[in-house]
Amino acid sequence: MGAKKDLTIGVIDLLRQPGTRREVTRSLVLDGIGISTAVVPAGEAVDLDLQVEAQGETVIVTGTITTPWVGECRRCLNDVRGTATSKVKEIFERRPVEGETYPLANETIDIEQMVRDAVLLALPLAPLCADDCLGPAPEAFPATVEADEPVAVEAEAVRATDPRWSGLDQLKFD
Repeated sequence: MGAKKDLTIGVIDLLRQPGTRREVTRSLVLDGIGISTAVVPAGEAVDLDLQVEAQGETVIVTGTITTPWVGECRRCLNDVRGTATSKVKEIFERRPVEGETYPLANETIDIEQMVRDAVLLALPLAPLCADDCLGPAPEAFPATVEADEPVAVEAEAVRATDPRWSGLDQLKFD
């Protein structure tokens, strides 16, 4: 069974009785989902715990999507693993609004795009192996805290400016 078939849900019975609900729980392998800093590991399952409810001519899907992820720590670059959980509340309708709702066609909903969107949004943009991670060589690159007062700039640093900007040195603001 492919992921596409597993994510198509028939809702004709729900549409005939507005206000009725159905629980949908599935574990699916959806390879190829990731961003530059974290990815869903190949072969690992994404868990869906959803409720599908008809309200008039629309279907509302609510619940949680839990996914494992792997990436590199932004400070020390070691491998880091985690689990991302996203809460979803999405609307499926016959005339979907681009970027706001999903399509309801032939009394079925295909939740694949909703799941992919939720997983991508839940992946960490800057993973950390631990809150107190100091990076690869804390002695060589100590973390510094910015001072409340301005720090004097050394004269050498001022002279080391790009010569293409030298025309700006003649400007005086009084």
